[in-house]
Amino acid sequence: MSRKTMPHASCAPSRGQAHTRRHMQGMSLIEVLVSVVVLSIGLLGVAAMQSVALRGGQSSLESSQAVIQTSAIIEAMRANRTEANAYNGAMICAIPAGGTLAQNDIRAWITSLKATIGNGNADTTTCGQITGCPANCQITVRWDDTRAGGGNARTMVTGTRI
Repeated sequence: MSRKTMPHASCAPSRGQAHTRRHMQGMSLIEVLVSVVVLSIGLLGVAAMQSVALRGGQSSLESSQAVIQTSAIIEAMRANRTEANAYNGAMICAIPAGGTLAQNDIRAWITSLKATIGNGNADTTTCGQITGCPANCQITVRWDDTRAGGGNARTMVTGTRI
């Protein structure tokens, strides 16, 4: 049996193949532009998520500071247990004058609130109130949460017995 040999095809590409092959090499400018647009949209999404995370972190920090300052005034009241009823009063937004130990403690508490969660001593939106002491103390802290992306005013209430 003899083997039939196939005639060899020409190694040179035909005129139509050369033209098609040249257009298939590399990326076109349109593909590059579409890729850049898709990448840009993705990066904008990442930046927006980072912004939301930062605002949430700021709000969390302010809440933690309010808890710390509330614990501080509770401990000050426990140290001055015999005069615990002297800490009761209305909502205080301006730094009060000192005088008695209770008044000095409240002054230090409001000053610390303004320094940690407010905008300094001139801040009028960071306030504190103590009611019901010594039997059923209720400590209320109110501050402006717009920097952290929250509502206008945030309030935290803590209850304790002295």
